[in-house]
Amino acid sequence: MPTAPAPRALVVSTLLIAALVTGCSGSTDAASSQPIESAAVGPTSYPLTLENCGATVTFDAAPRRAVSLYQSSTEILLSLGLADRMVGTSTWFDPVLEDLAADNASVPRLADNDPSLETVLDTEPDLVTSASAHTFTPAVVADRARFAQLGVPTYQSPSVCTDTTISGETVTRDRPLTIDTLYREIRELAQIFDVQQRGADLVAQLQSRKDAATATARGGAAGQTVAFWFSGLEAPYMAGCCSAPGLFASETGAVNVFADSRDDWPEINWESVAERNPDVLVLGDLSRKRVDGDALETKIAFLESNPVTRQLAAVQNRRYVVLTGSELDPGIREVGAVEKLAAGLRAGPA
Repeated sequence: MPTAPAPRALVVSTLLIAALVTGCSGSTDAASSQPIESAAVGPTSYPLTLENCGATVTFDAAPRRAVSLYQSSTEILLSLGLADRMVGTSTWFDPVLEDLAADNASVPRLADNDPSLETVLDTEPDLVTSASAHTFTPAVVADRARFAQLGVPTYQSPSVCTDTTISGETVTRDRPLTIDTLYREIRELAQIFDVQQRGADLVAQLQSRKDAATATARGGAAGQTVAFWFSGLEAPYMAGCCSAPGLFASETGAVNVFADSRDDWPEINWESVAERNPDVLVLGDLSRKRVDGDALETKIAFLESNPVTRQLAAVQNRRYVVLTGSELDPGIREVGAVEKLAAGLRAGPA
């Protein structure tokens, strides 16, 4: 997500930046184009030590009191059937996924946005997870070193640190995000909690859904051009090449018209959008509605009234694909976003 003014900033502390290559670099699983079958896996052997985004973390046993500080982290834990081991969540942007609502209702919500360190510690956690490094900074909750001093292990989503460069509030990816990063996160969390079979089953299910969506998109909609608009009216935030939206384009065979930018969410002027004239516009429908351009209806009204944007092919043909803010983030919603984009590409002009 855009780092300013949006609250989804991926800001990594100096402590974590220093060891990104060691903790979360480069290696991927088997090619994601190959179907993944859910093979039987054994139990976790403790103590378990993982290298995670520049930090070495050791678990003597499976966590029983986990706190997740970001919605996508929460949804992965819930998808692994771990609600009974969660004592708090925070940093929400959208309603939880429908199939997780019942389990989520049993887990205390510490804050809609970011909780204080004291609030987190009051839950007596034995693990704190996050999918956005802004939570692991002293200005927000606490950095990972502080949690380590307090004897609380932390886990950072690999999507934050894998092949990324952080400069101030700008996130630049050295290589495009792949679906394997999500699968890695699921497998690692399943290993930490000693539910490895659940992790394998979840990865196989997601892979099957993704493969089906990819096949149908490439069968008749490949090569169409697309732009992903998160927020902002005067200078919109449009997705660059390499975060979750770039993954969606790659998986469906679409062409992201701003793939020449390596920033996650660069600010683009509307004249540049008009020059590239995408066939399809992916519009973020943000539950937060903090600024003009967050809400879907505001975006559409602007597109269809502004003298520059109303000439766009996507606007004239009303070729809009709507994704929630959480679907534009790396996380378990990546597969659902691929499915929605594939369907929108197949649909053609209104």
